[in-house]
Amino acid sequence: MFKIARANAAVPLTPGSFDDANQNHEMLAQFSVSEAWTGDFSSGMLRLGEWSAMLHGLAAQECGLLSLIRCYDAKDRSHILELFEQAATLCSSFCFSTTIIMPNGFRQPLFCMGESNGLEEKFSGSMVGVFIFPRFKLEGAKQISSRRQG
Repeated sequence: MFKIARANAAVPLTPGSFDDANQNHEMLAQFSVSEAWTGDFSSGMLRLGEWSAMLHGLAAQECGLLSLIRCYDAKDRSHILELFEQAATLCSSFCFSTTIIMPNGFRQPLFCMGESNGLEEKFSGSMVGVFIFPRFKLEGAKQISSRRQG
């Protein structure tokens, strides 16, 4: 799945959608690990959380886009790169799913949702998003750890 759409600030948020009482954090945590990330177009750097950096096989939490996607399933990389390039030229909302292929051969499913903003102004723009790592096994793969650090 690779989707991108022009961001439309005129579309109102659903009343109460940010109300924490409407969220089910326990269910989300039961089925996945999720972590926010940010991107700065002026530097070209993405800043990941600790889990995301680890699961992407990165030594540091800051990286470039090509370093980020190098562990993704090879058939998805060009689509994801194109999606990020489109989002970098027009304020957009986007999502994709792929599989991280770890050096030990294990396969970790990944869902990503994000948006780009600030492109129509004098600024170079930025991105924000969330990675969601499901806690289920792919055939021949190990489940990600359920222990959170920190």
